[in-house]
Amino acid sequence: MKFEHECNVVNAPKFWDWIVNRGGVARWPSVNLANLGASWSTPAKDTTGAPTTKPTWQVGNTPTIFTDPAKIGVYVDVEVNRFRVGIRRGSQGYTFKCTDGGSRKIRAAIETAGEGAYHVFDYDTQEAVIMAPKGEPISLAEWHKREGV
Repeated sequence: MKFEHECNVVNAPKFWDWIVNRGGVARWPSVNLANLGASWSTPAKDTTGAPTTKPTWQVGNTPTIFTDPAKIGVYVDVEVNRFRVGIRRGSQGYTFKCTDGGSRKIRAAIETAGEGAYHVFDYDTQEAVIMAPKGEPISLAEWHKREGV
């Protein structure tokens, strides 16, 4: 990986603000065995200047703090596919889930879209939306220079 931490372009202004005004970006990796690989990002310090507390029980006590914007990559995701999927009621009847066929279709579309692809669900249209990174990420420092935000 080219960068030590990454963020989507929609979060880049927030990350920049945290580096400039809040002591940096804190990355909290998951210690929950059911959610390994996940992480949360917060400002390193709260508005009073005290260290930020854990965002969830799923993380350890010590985050990695990034104060150098050159170590954070900014990437842009684009929609690469969209299709309707079937849904069913969950086992308790309170939730909706994709049908088994819909889940297989989503997994296949993600695999086709390539590394870093994922899906979101458009509830208004009952469609799975496949998203994937567009191009290579650039550093947060370079993004700030380009955007001037």
